[in-house]
Amino acid sequence: MKKTVKRILCAVLAVALIASFAGCAKINYVTKGTIQAINEVKSGEWKNTGDDANGADEEDKPAIDEFKAGTYGGVDFQSIDDVVNFYKEAYDYSKTLMADYKESDGSVHSYYKLLGEEKLDVGNILIDGTSNSMINNLVPGIVGGLYNPGLNGLVPSTNRNPDLDTDEWDGNGESLVTSRLVPDDLLAANVTDNGDGTITLKMQPKAVNMSMPGKDAQGHMFQSLGAIDATVDSISALSWSSGTTSDNCKVNYKNGVATVTINTSSKEITSAEYTMLAFVSVTHANIAVIKDKSASLDVTMKWTFPASAEYLQSSKGLTLVG
Repeated sequence: MKKTVKRILCAVLAVALIASFAGCAKINYVTKGTIQAINEVKSGEWKNTGDDANGADEEDKPAIDEFKAGTYGGVDFQSIDDVVNFYKEAYDYSKTLMADYKESDGSVHSYYKLLGEEKLDVGNILIDGTSNSMINNLVPGIVGGLYNPGLNGLVPSTNRNPDLDTDEWDGNGESLVTSRLVPDDLLAANVTDNGDGTITLKMQPKAVNMSMPGKDAQGHMFQSLGAIDATVDSISALSWSSGTTSDNCKVNYKNGVATVTINTSSKEITSAEYTMLAFVSVTHANIAVIKDKSASLDVTMKWTFPASAEYLQSSKGLTLVG
């Protein structure tokens, strides 16, 4: 019985956290996922992998090569400030470029020319510092049931329509049409000359806990997820053995990298891949008679530009016109 209850606890915590990352603020989504997870619980023994808990507390270190001053693709880069300034110029210009897309109903609308594919991966789930194979096996089904990939402009965009591209998902926030990145946001950056009239910038923003979209170093580079406090607080079965939600829920963003290729003549971004890494932890959690438990997991969000024709059609029923 104790093993079964522990497995149920794992499922509840995992589903609650995954739901929050899928943007599900509604408790019925969390409940549905929890019931599904509980119904799929299988027998099996706990296995301690010996791994440390997620990398949330490790020092913020560069994950890419250091910057080297020089001329790349005919552009002079003497500092990371120059990298940021060139990126901002290319980002802002690229988001002025529009294209026509046909919707599934036959109507045609003008959206950003450069739209991206989106992918979420969740892994390294630890309950009280221990990995359980059953929970890991459930995760793909849980994520698949709760997560609907988006189709937006260059991150941190929240929409493909520039009129609705704001730091609030309802379109009522401040515009994200232009980049808010500043040199102090970056921990590391470098430049590569591709020898074909393009250069590739790699940029790693500084670590942030509970990043807010468009509001900090991570939110300036990535479509970060905001505070998960409200989603966690909406789970009535969950309480804390000590401290508050803000004390016990952490989402540490670090080691994510943006890789952006730019045509130096036109200053148009031709392709890009943004990889955001977040390390989530919940401590001192109570559920029913189970007291003072911890859970942690790693999240990888990846945005790839440009989106393929197949992705446009399968995700949002769009077809590029012309």
